[in-house]
Amino acid sequence: MRVDTRELEAIIEPVVAGLGYEFVGIERTVARRAPLIRVYIDSASGITLRDCERVSQQVSSVMDVEDPVTGSYTLEVSSPGLDRPLFTLDQYSRFLQSTVSIETMRLVHGRRKFRGRLNAVTVKEISITEQEGEVFRLPFDLIHRARLVPQFESKKPARRSR
Repeated sequence: MRVDTRELEAIIEPVVAGLGYEFVGIERTVARRAPLIRVYIDSASGITLRDCERVSQQVSSVMDVEDPVTGSYTLEVSSPGLDRPLFTLDQYSRFLQSTVSIETMRLVHGRRKFRGRLNAVTVKEISITEQEGEVFRLPFDLIHRARLVPQFESKKPARRSR
């Protein structure tokens, strides 16, 4: 699949927005049979299976006409879920102080994987603080994948009285 992600976004984003949904982003992966293009959508009221169907049908029709992908591919439309992927600076800014999991394209500070609280976002980099208190500045253009880490409150079991 030799197509630029920005080219796909330019085709898909207006379709998603035209249907009244927020375009979150695109993930592309190589699968055994055919490449996978996963489109993430969202809305203030949440996303249903019917929403995904509707967007999938429209995006598929436009992709058939525009034909940006050579050969066969699988199109998947999904809500971002609890472990929401982050694609844009605006999305990073929106989730400041959230816990994130980051994977970089190459070694940064001697490693590729980071997990911590998102402290700051600039045009060039993000800053996260890991649980141990260490702060890392990660260049935005070296981030390969970023996701929110869902936080669940643990409820203490009720104490039994004797």
